[in-house]
Amino acid sequence: MAELTADTPTITQLRALSRLQHLDSKLDRLRKLRGDLPDEIAELEAERATLEDRKRALAQEAQDDAQAHRQNENEMKESENAIRKYTEQQNQVRNNREYDALSKEIEASRQRIIDAQGQIDQIARGVEPRQFKVEETDARLNELNEMLAQKREELGGVMNETASEEKGLAERRDKAAQDVDAKHTAMYKRLRGRLRDGRAVVPLERGAAGGFAIPPQQQIEIQQRAHIPLCEHTGRMIVDAELFHEMGDQIDAEIAS
Repeated sequence: MAELTADTPTITQLRALSRLQHLDSKLDRLRKLRGDLPDEIAELEAERATLEDRKRALAQEAQDDAQAHRQNENEMKESENAIRKYTEQQNQVRNNREYDALSKEIEASRQRIIDAQGQIDQIARGVEPRQFKVEETDARLNELNEMLAQKREELGGVMNETASEEKGLAERRDKAAQDVDAKHTAMYKRLRGRLRDGRAVVPLERGAAGGFAIPPQQQIEIQQRAHIPLCEHTGRMIVDAELFHEMGDQIDAEIAS
């Protein structure tokens, strides 16, 4: 087995990758303490934004209806005045043609009154359902605001407890990432993004890595630390357990000091 002190390029990368994985795993565990709170808060905020849009739309609808109500009332008044005017003119006409023309104007004015009254009645029928929607929306918004305040308080408590530790780990993590070459950085990021547990680098322990058995010949190669093999099942990078755990112990010692 290659000695840990042998500073070959491959062992340097094995050390760097193991260190990076340990630090990312610690950060993952810290962030997991927050649970689903960030996602829950985001969902509540999205629902609140939707309801606020709905409330604004209802307010605009009420404003438009009020304007339409006034316009229809004016239409009715103008039509009533027109009917009176045309009726008076009918008493002064000299022939049937003029009388019939005024009759048509009177009928058209009456129809406008009917249409305007129909619009007013329709607007009136919509007032109560809209008010119910407004009250329903307000009630849900109040619930959401209370829930958001509670969730944010919970998240704030967790953040306060872990902020200092997370900052320190993040700084160490960024520094450790600089020691990984471009090829393995790209591979590491790709695996971290694809694997649910975020373990791009795993140790060989008792003939297995990441839950999958490793062939004997590959186990020997891993222990020799001559290159960085990949798991044929998951694509994870496999590291000798002794080296992997030494990096973890090293990080724990640095944090504790």
